[in-house]
Amino acid sequence: MTKKNIPTGERLTEFALDVITLEHLHRYAVATEFVKNKIVLDIACGVGYGSYLLAAYALKVTGIDINKESIEVAKKKYSRPQLSFLNGDVENIPVENASFDVVISFETLEHITNHDKMLEEIKRVIKPGGLLLISTPDKLIYSEKANHHNPFHKKELYKDEFELLICRYFKNNQLIYQSSGLVSIIMPQIATGSSATYTGDFDHISKIQGIAAPFLVAIASDNPLPPLSFSIFKSEALLPLILKEQSDAIRQTISYRLGHMLLKPFKLIKAAFRKNIPN
Repeated sequence: MTKKNIPTGERLTEFALDVITLEHLHRYAVATEFVKNKIVLDIACGVGYGSYLLAAYALKVTGIDINKESIEVAKKKYSRPQLSFLNGDVENIPVENASFDVVISFETLEHITNHDKMLEEIKRVIKPGGLLLISTPDKLIYSEKANHHNPFHKKELYKDEFELLICRYFKNNQLIYQSSGLVSIIMPQIATGSSATYTGDFDHISKIQGIAAPFLVAIASDNPLPPLSFSIFKSEALLPLILKEQSDAIRQTISYRLGHMLLKPFKLIKAAFRKNIPN
């Protein structure tokens, strides 16, 4: 991995594989349900993997990003006849009015301070009755309760603030809550009760009341909203790669290397001892 490709967590690339990978891919997986035969704008598309995935379903997809280098990578790496990429700013989107049936913007809002300007631009470029899918972290869960500060985020929103922002520009909207981690899914063939979430370990198991998700996804339109469903993103192909990436990251830490150095003489003695044991 070159210095240029060291991941920050803010732009998903194939160089960084962790739970964030699944979160990003899950959002785009949900979006594929709403872009079939549509003209789509993917705002802050990064290196273009999401736009490429959407273009397998959409009539036309335009990916836009403020980072020129990312757009150049996207143009070289991802190609479909109905896919194009533009360099541009979310506060001044370089496209004509009412150009898109669907606008998608995942994890972009928190990187700017003028949220209204971004929504005004989205409203300008979306066709009347068009659909918006937009996600952002919930400041309460993502930052405050986790005692976490993301230096790349300029202005995070609480859930109520996010809802009010979307309501100012679209007549109809609904929130989808997204959380990830090590999970097990149990699904009845026919559901007869409400859903339940549990947490715990070998000492204690408890039921979680309410929804506490670090990420919020809003779906909004001036037209009635399409039906939404519960979804799971599962990737058996990515799981071993993610585990290896995490294992390699642990091996690079100072504490791991120091421990390995201190234990090396004992490991050599143990290996020599095993060699001298008669069969």
